[in-house]
Amino acid sequence: MLRFLKNIARAFFALSLAALILSAAIGGAINSRWLYQYGFEKYRVSETTGLDRTELEGAARGLISYFNSDETFINLTVTKNSQQFELFNEREVIHLKDVKGLVLLDYRVLAVAAIYVLVFTLGIVLRRPRNWRFLAGGVLGGSAFTLGLMATLGLGIALNFNWLFYQFHLLSFANDFWLLDPAQDYLIMLFPGGFWFDAFLYCAIAAAAAAVILGAVTWRYLTNSKNRQPSR
Repeated sequence: MLRFLKNIARAFFALSLAALILSAAIGGAINSRWLYQYGFEKYRVSETTGLDRTELEGAARGLISYFNSDETFINLTVTKNSQQFELFNEREVIHLKDVKGLVLLDYRVLAVAAIYVLVFTLGIVLRRPRNWRFLAGGVLGGSAFTLGLMATLGLGIALNFNWLFYQFHLLSFANDFWLLDPAQDYLIMLFPGGFWFDAFLYCAIAAAAAAVILGAVTWRYLTNSKNRQPSR
């Protein structure tokens, strides 16, 4: 019975590790000014919006600041043709509030997963050294699960990203404020469909890379520790 409970705890550890890796990748993308600027340049957002590079950089900083603040609604002012105006209309502001809810959910998942991973790891490390192989098995399982999940996501992105993105919105939002007009709504002009394709791919690659590194290090440890065991 004790062994069964230990295996259940390790399975939760593997799932928590996968959740930690993925939520960290998402959080990193949300807070990456480089990713925003990359999208602005690649999709010529300055031409689409009429906003110069300085204003776009300010918009990126404003969005990141908003997602990490306690403000309910965003209030972002930009200058275009020497005229100041609020960048987002009421519909966009409400949608960004909903998006912020998802951002905060990602942060909560990150925190809970990190706590469980840390507690489980300390519980193993502070006990007998032979339990390190038990911990390594959990790390390997979490890495493998993450890679499988990212491979599935990558395949979905490659086959039909538009459908996947549409379903994501249907599942994530209880209203239709995400249905915006690319001809007049700045939010969708700033972040066109191509940007979200790149952002999803960024998260998938970052999570997969972290899983590969963890898995490779763990696999080497398991192999070396097995070779060091005395033969019977």
